[in-house]
Amino acid sequence: MHTFEIKEEFLLDGEPFKIMSGAIHYFRIRPDEWYHSLYNLKALGFNTVETYIPWNLHEEVEGKFIFSDELDIEKFVRLAEELGLHVILRPSPYICAEWEFGGLPAWLLKNKEMRIRSSDPAFIQKVANYYKELFQVISPLQIDRGGPVIMMQLENEYGSYGEDKEYLLAIYDLMLKNGVSVPLFTSDGPWEATQTAGTLLEKDILTTGNFGSRSQENFAQLKKFQERHKKKWPLMCMEFWDGWFNRWGEEIIRRDPDELAEEVGHALEIGSINLYMFHGGTNFGFMNGCSARGSKDLPQVTSYDYDALLDEQGNPTKKFFSVQKKVHEMFPEIKQTEPLIKKVTDPTTAYLKEKVSLFSVVEQIAHRHSSKFPKSMEEVNQNYGYLLYQTKIEKSINEEFYRVIDASDRVHFFLNNLKLATQYREEIGERIFATPDEESNQLSILVENMGRVNYGHKLLAETQHKGIRTGVMSDLHFICDWEQYSLDFSKLDSIDYQKDWTVGTPAFYRFELSVEVPTDMYLNLEKFGKGIVIVNGFNLGRFWTIGPTLSLYTPASILKEGVNEIIIFETEGEWVDELKIEAQPKYKTLLEGK
Repeated sequence: MHTFEIKEEFLLDGEPFKIMSGAIHYFRIRPDEWYHSLYNLKALGFNTVETYIPWNLHEEVEGKFIFSDELDIEKFVRLAEELGLHVILRPSPYICAEWEFGGLPAWLLKNKEMRIRSSDPAFIQKVANYYKELFQVISPLQIDRGGPVIMMQLENEYGSYGEDKEYLLAIYDLMLKNGVSVPLFTSDGPWEATQTAGTLLEKDILTTGNFGSRSQENFAQLKKFQERHKKKWPLMCMEFWDGWFNRWGEEIIRRDPDELAEEVGHALEIGSINLYMFHGGTNFGFMNGCSARGSKDLPQVTSYDYDALLDEQGNPTKKFFSVQKKVHEMFPEIKQTEPLIKKVTDPTTAYLKEKVSLFSVVEQIAHRHSSKFPKSMEEVNQNYGYLLYQTKIEKSINEEFYRVIDASDRVHFFLNNLKLATQYREEIGERIFATPDEESNQLSILVENMGRVNYGHKLLAETQHKGIRTGVMSDLHFICDWEQYSLDFSKLDSIDYQKDWTVGTPAFYRFELSVEVPTDMYLNLEKFGKGIVIVNGFNLGRFWTIGPTLSLYTPASILKEGVNEIIIFETEGEWVDELKIEAQPKYKTLLEGK
């Protein structure tokens, strides 16, 4: 049995211990890739791995908990242990992490009276239900019970959100009640305001800082805060940002490898460090988060490459070797090894076999809900993706106008299967003019949830509720009698491709790809407009021609020998019948225009 303590230094079995950690999110990489990433962290010379735990995946449906397969956190931790790595877990209800709704389950939004991330008893009860199940899995992994877990996080960057100490105390009590015995910590910006708001000093919970440069200055601020409260704790940067995330329509962000290595060296001279990220991975499915900048919401891309030490695939970058060299210079006694490198595919092509319009098959692949007025996604028990609204409208005059009132995030408006408008964010609510052809006309509105905000005050904003929230107007009155179709991409086997395909409408395109030996690959989607890709039933995530990413990483573990099925759901009417398969990601230089 081992011990880990926080005194004036970190103590492992009573001996001083410098934490040299890297972030790997088990939920952003496939289980078959866990060993590869963890091995490479050990090869760097580091001794610890850190990971968040996303509530919204482990309890996607309220009351139904999943801790197996790609969500087998115990297996991930034990694998790290086998490789000689210690583990830091961050199981707080909220994780940020550029992850959908900051890891909070979307079903929380059904209770509009409940205040999330607060001492509201209704919220605390939801957390308590989750923690009861979660800590049955992770509490036995603590170092004082024979496992590798040395620390756990109480809350994440709470000082950048609130100062409700009753909330922090409630989370603290829940963790102790559920068997947490290793030291706890909080992580915030290193300056006074965030540290004061986000910490729980009366319980001797370690305060750590988050930053990516100017280590001496930032550690000095953290130390000043601790000393003012008469705490003699070791200094640690819990998130040393070695890169950054990317948003749709913006340039790819890069950082010089040698400059990073120097900054990492400065941090290690002063304290302990957790590289955020060591391996970023991928926001598979609909799990990308969204930034909030003023009145604008800016969704993040599917790739979480992060310009990290390992690329999205998990192979070492120039940053890896620069940091590895710096670690060797500073700590020559630390054992380092050559990193593992995965193979990628040879370029090839997948060919279109069938296509069909969404409007032709929506009854086969969606759950239908009828109501007098349009309902939001949450009201029809849908968390993510797309919701199609349909109704019949009677012709009254030759030219009419319509308005979609209060919807998120992106709207396609069709009359008799002809697209009249695409509206996004600030455009939603503007007039849409039409000339109905028939006495009775089919109105169809496809609304895409592009990802909920993961950081800041907008966690509480009405725009977190997706779909149409208020209604649809014709002239000056609200339209009644709607059918809502929640698209279910697990039902794609039900699609009848013999039905009609109509130009310019959202559609499914089914490709086939023959594979002899499955290897990692990138699907080049630069000729397609916007949508998602499903490979052998697995949702790779979103693509969008505005960039900066124009491809989707496809891990070998979701491929099979023989024929593989690739289904592209495309919403803009932009497509080709040949899908290029490449060995490297494809990016767009935004100077070319959006």
